[in-house]
Amino acid sequence: MGIIETILVHEIAGTAILTLLGCGVVANVLLNKTNGHGSDGIVIFFGWGLAVFAAVYVAFDTGAHINPAVTIALLIGPAKQYAEGIPITFATTVAYLVAEFIGAFVGAVVCYLAYKKQYDETEDAGAILATFSTGPTIKSYGWNMVTEIIGTFVLIFVIIMFGNTPSGLGPLAVALLVVSIGASLGGPTGYAINPARDLGPRIAHAVLPIKNKGSNNWGYALVPVIGPIIGSVLAALAAHIY
Repeated sequence: MGIIETILVHEIAGTAILTLLGCGVVANVLLNKTNGHGSDGIVIFFGWGLAVFAAVYVAFDTGAHINPAVTIALLIGPAKQYAEGIPITFATTVAYLVAEFIGAFVGAVVCYLAYKKQYDETEDAGAILATFSTGPTIKSYGWNMVTEIIGTFVLIFVIIMFGNTPSGLGPLAVALLVVSIGASLGGPTGYAINPARDLGPRIAHAVLPIKNKGSNNWGYALVPVIGPIIGSVLAALAAHIY
């Protein structure tokens, strides 16, 4: 495979695993008639962290970005390449971004298939949407944006400090970082900290024939996209200074 094909295959697969397992743990907690229904929020924090752990291994050959915020930060940050043997160019940048959004959508669709009967048994439209995408506990788009900026800044800045590119990271370190962000900063907005992780599944929610689903909450959808982008840019600039 060429460089572009390699990026597409690995980043789609890695991001799909991320949202399959991440959305899956939320579904296990929120949907009716699951073995994990009603579990504590800490299960979700660790579930998402372990989803990242698995996804990093799957996409390790391409640096395991699995997040447009990582790609954008490396584009403007101190890194010289996206991963070993993958230069930072317009074509490779587009390949990463496209793969991440496609993978996030695919993972959410597979999660729906895994929990199809439980979705059918759940009447709470808000809980159904929450298994796909994030939402604020208190709607205040400006402050919600601040939360996402801060959470993504922590994610990206610490990742850069770990080793300048994701290919130099230990997957467990990244997983624990995500658990920490969820436990410490996830309360206000559900901590998207990844535009693809939120938008891809939100689109899946919109197009899938989910029984009892309600609004896609498009009015909020820009917050978990723009906030993480701003946070990643600020983290990359801070890494230059640091």
